[in-house]
Amino acid sequence: MAYEMIDRRKEIQEAIYAADHAISALERAGDFLRKASGWGVWDILGGGFITTFMKHARMNDAEEALEQARAAVRTFGRELRDVEDLEDIRIDTGDFLSFADYFWDGALTDILMQSRIGKSRRQVEDAIMRISRIREHLVNLR
Repeated sequence: MAYEMIDRRKEIQEAIYAADHAISALERAGDFLRKASGWGVWDILGGGFITTFMKHARMNDAEEALEQARAAVRTFGRELRDVEDLEDIRIDTGDFLSFADYFWDGALTDILMQSRIGKSRRQVEDAIMRISRIREHLVNLR
């Protein structure tokens, strides 16, 4: 009985750690998306070569950060499944992993690109909020 309690606490702690890591990775991706968005506004307003270069550099940073965030969210999902008796807070990580999947698929105009950046930012913010709520529930279980 005592071993089961210790094991459960350990699983909860691992899920909390994974949530922290996922939130951190998502926040990093959000920062790069905000920077890309800022450069995108300048690009729409006629920024020129350097502005376009900086926007694309931040978009590349965001793409890399989003891949890391996806991996962190997958890990969080696995750790959450390890916590027994939590059917009510299980998540479908597919929801979180879908953000920015089409982010760079043939955007033809700066305005369309800006719209896609905005959508990705909202999805990242939503994922942070959802994981934070689940994390808080886990903390209360400890």
